[in-house]
Amino acid sequence: MNKLVERLKKEFENVPDLKVKEIKISFNKSIYVCFIETVCSGDKINDYILKHLTRYNPKMNLNSNTPGSNTVILKNYDEIEFYITNGFAIVIDNNEILAIEVRGDLQRAVSQSLREPSLLGPEDSFVENYQTNMGLVKRRIKTHHLKSDEIVMGRDTKTTLSINYIDNIAKIEDVKVIKEKLESIDVDGVIDLGTIVNYLESENKTVFPTIKRTERPDLVATSLLEGKIVILMDTSPFAIILPTFLADYINPISDNYVKSINVSFIKILRAICFILSIVTPGIYIAIINYNQETIPANLLINISTQRSGVPFPSIVEIIMLLIICDILRESDLRFPSNFGSAISILGALIIGDAAVNAGLVSPIAIIIASFTFITSLIFSDLEISNALRYYRYLFLFFASFFGLYGIFLATIFLLTNVISIRSLNAPFFAPIAPFNKEYFYKTILKKKDIKNTKRSELLTTDNLTRGKFQ
Repeated sequence: MNKLVERLKKEFENVPDLKVKEIKISFNKSIYVCFIETVCSGDKINDYILKHLTRYNPKMNLNSNTPGSNTVILKNYDEIEFYITNGFAIVIDNNEILAIEVRGDLQRAVSQSLREPSLLGPEDSFVENYQTNMGLVKRRIKTHHLKSDEIVMGRDTKTTLSINYIDNIAKIEDVKVIKEKLESIDVDGVIDLGTIVNYLESENKTVFPTIKRTERPDLVATSLLEGKIVILMDTSPFAIILPTFLADYINPISDNYVKSINVSFIKILRAICFILSIVTPGIYIAIINYNQETIPANLLINISTQRSGVPFPSIVEIIMLLIICDILRESDLRFPSNFGSAISILGALIIGDAAVNAGLVSPIAIIIASFTFITSLIFSDLEISNALRYYRYLFLFFASFFGLYGIFLATIFLLTNVISIRSLNAPFFAPIAPFNKEYFYKTILKKKDIKNTKRSELLTTDNLTRGKFQ
């Protein structure tokens, strides 16, 4: 038996799905086909390899006479493990090693986006197959300027990852920074893009997400055309986009498919909900405990009457209700979609009504907690929801000690923190601070598409003109 085959069998000992097939070419010559059965397609092995090897002439060139669409000549034995575990069959002819792609169909079909639904626009989403995801992007961007720098990460997982950018738009120095960071990561395994996000962010001190995750190919294509950088990874149905700004989270891609005069109102409404989701409980506590003079006397008397039988301080009452809302939201996320929402709504109705009837909470507290919860539901991104929750409790804490003055202090703390955050050396609070007109009219408000002819200087310096419209 060939020494390379013997070595391969020894290394893959106790791996029952490794198959080695010996094909006799002549009396003293054999060709060996090695593959892992669970990641390969038997039909492709038969069609691309076995049928042709049975008619193989020793004078023929093995590479040029193999019909596989993707064949690689391996220069040394150390390359075999990577290819054989990635769905390639290894053909060994003496010391010549050829890898032929016969990858099995282990993926789900392209389906509708579930986490980022859109009433208008494309409905396809990424899957766990890297090649399919690249195809969904290149289906939209048909230019040789779209580049993909591939990296293999993980000593054991050997996961393929690509850095995608348009070379005449994106900042090449940013691409180099990302590539250097990724190449410096030395871990045994990378299973999902979430791990990559943690490494790139270095688990920074801010609770706001500085890297955006998406499952929508149209958002990836739009981001690439703006000058952003996108990372795709095999086995992950998501892409990550860098840099990202706070304004991106109130600007879903579906806004691009709606008339500007209509969507600008929705964008302003989202920004208001973002603020209200953070400050509403804190303002309620500040007014009830410290600044009663800020509300009309009749309303103050009505609130006092409602709270007359409640045994807990207002701060305990609000915190208890907010925690219940967070529990309901978490249960809604974890339950199957068929009945998750029904359970959370039923739980809210029963718990809220029972708590008021039992005198544990006041009706006004139920209204405040519900309003806060509803305004936070506008944001579907889990990381931004976690950031809203963090600052909501922070504002609540300051308000319980200092009243409206505490709200002012917490606002300064929030603004200071957000302004200091950077995403790939870009200011996270842009286009507000620093102000950038082009990106402002893409995120905070929407300019008419006919007037949207410039790219933002935040993302590119070489190719600022998108086009001209008559």
